[in-house]
Amino acid sequence: MNRREEISTPRRTKEIIQKYGFSFKKSLGQNFLIDQNILGKIVGAADLDSSKGALEIGPGIGALTEKLADAASKVVAVEIDQRLLPILGEVLQPFSHVKVVHGDVLKLDLQQLFQEEFKEVSGVSVVANLPYYVTTPILMKLLEERLPLENIVVMIQKEVAERMAASPGGKDYGSLSIAVQYFSEPELVCVVPHTVFIPQPNVDSAVIRLKVRQERPVEVADEAFFFEVVQSSFAQRRKTIANNLKSRFFAKEDRTELERLLELAEIEPVRRAETLSIEEFASLSNVLYEAGVR
Repeated sequence: MNRREEISTPRRTKEIIQKYGFSFKKSLGQNFLIDQNILGKIVGAADLDSSKGALEIGPGIGALTEKLADAASKVVAVEIDQRLLPILGEVLQPFSHVKVVHGDVLKLDLQQLFQEEFKEVSGVSVVANLPYYVTTPILMKLLEERLPLENIVVMIQKEVAERMAASPGGKDYGSLSIAVQYFSEPELVCVVPHTVFIPQPNVDSAVIRLKVRQERPVEVADEAFFFEVVQSSFAQRRKTIANNLKSRFFAKEDRTELERLLELAEIEPVRRAETLSIEEFASLSNVLYEAGVR
């Protein structure tokens, strides 16, 4: 059979599933995309070329993988489900520059993987259709480990994508927005209806591109403390920034000290966390850190 019959067509996808007697595991969040137009947008957003590499997480039966193989000089696909390995071995056979790794990306040594597999490429992007239930842990691992990445282009739950790209002042803006925007520049690529998957999930998805920052957008005295301040500030969204910080860092008798430090950071105590920009959170965490607050 001609390999150019795309895996992502409904007919071909069903044929592969039936041939191998594959059954979907809900616990692994398996939903196979059957829309070639969306796959094209995903690969296009990664800005790949014949000198670059791609890391795919959760290749499934290889629908996105074959598209990446056409666009990049090296593709490494990490698959946690052992049942999919023989399928991938067959459908990806024409592509000698594709390597399938069996494992859990959350447990893999990604620094070592990059050194071993991508040493001859000019740049690497992560491209994936991520299971909803592990979206945030996977993305934060990719960002926090400071891998030599250009882009992370992923299809995730639409609601989560909107939170990652949100600006201050809206209901979607929160600690996840700040964490993602600290490490990258997010951009929504497109919305993906739930009808273009087998099986169909209950909610719509979205493709988001995270352009990985080479330099951080703000300077913080202590990165871990910065994120702790952010998380604490959003602990109860209805509360003011002063009340949330008081609950986490200050005893009742130290209320005046908190107000002094907020004034030093030029932040009104009555404001709520969703109104603060990443620059204001950096200023706040630096003032608190330098005052010895822990």
